Amino acid sequence: MTIRQKLETLANETSSPCVSISLNTHRTHPDNTQDVIQLKNLLKEAEQRILNEFDKKTVAPLLKKISEIDPDPTYNLDSLHIFLSNDTKEIIKSPWSTQMNSVQISDTFAIRPLIKNLHRSEEYLILLLSQGGVSLYNATNDEVTSEVINNDFPFTENPHYVADREKRSDGLLRDNLVRQYFNKVDKAVVDVYNRTGLDCVVICTEDNYSRFMEVADRPTIYLGYADIDYGKTDVHHIAKQAWEIVKTDLFKRKTEAIEEMREAVSQGVVFTDLQEIYQASIDGRGDLLMVHIDYVQPVLMTGERTFELVSDKTEPGVIDDITSDIAWNVLSKSGRVFFTTQEEIKDLGEIVLKTRY
Repeated sequence: MTIRQKLETLANETSSPCVSISLNTHRTHPDNTQDVIQLKNLLKEAEQRILNEFDKKTVAPLLKKISEIDPDPTYNLDSLHIFLSNDTKEIIKSPWSTQMNSVQISDTFAIRPLIKNLHRSEEYLILLLSQGGVSLYNATNDEVTSEVINNDFPFTENPHYVADREKRSDGLLRDNLVRQYFNKVDKAVVDVYNRTGLDCVVICTEDNYSRFMEVADRPTIYLGYADIDYGKTDVHHIAKQAWEIVKTDLFKRKTEAIEEMREAVSQGVVFTDLQEIYQASIDGRGDLLMVHIDYVQPVLMTGERTFELVSDKTEPGVIDDITSDIAWNVLSKSGRVFFTTQEEIKDLGEIVLKTRY
């Protein structure tokens, strides 16, 4: 599942208790060894609080999940978020830091720290493609977050070869066998895409990419390719290569969204007032939301649909950034959301919403 799919599932769960653990992490050694110690401390805190507040038999499945958490710092990004209940175990790594290390126990999961992060992150797949074997990775921004391991991935080397020695010089035959192999790889990628909706960047040679595109069933899910350096196929290097392609695609989509927003202004379906934007997002009217990435607005709710603007986000009862709630409302109701650094949005406002009607 993508982070969005995971959050949608977590947002809809109600259980007693739901445990939410958030902590800042480090990407590299030796700093990430601190993460192991910190996580163990937070897990211990969660376990003790649960034992103090709930019947041990009732929460036995939850306690088992806590004991099974592996504090392996591999692929750590800038924060780690763990959600646990009797029925749920979800671990999400984020390229954005969290406000504080914390353990929260309630009837619902505390997903607010991840909502803003979701819209500032770009998830995608990286396919490391060669005839000697194929690997598929999940990536967020410029970092690999995990390797896809299933019935298909990773692929071993191309099993299709010419057994007859007399035919091994037949270039066309060898080429067809390579295409058969690549077609199987493509079908496996499409299967992952159908379950996640994530586009893919391919790391391979130009020749292999050309062959791959010729046999691809859904070539539009591939954003492009970066030339493979067989001496640098570690996840950090290929993620940096792939991210440059994703950034270009993302900039294009944001530019097109800005133009769509400008055209919608003349149609009278664009809101720039924060209160109106919030209420329209609750009602499911949000089609396209654009927020300048530096814009943050703390609020104090005065009713289910109204709030007052405040400057101190540490005051009791204050929501530290209402744009996170607005973005989640729009996205969860099938709208589109862009956080952008592009200055073209600022003449419309730092937050603007195109409505469906």
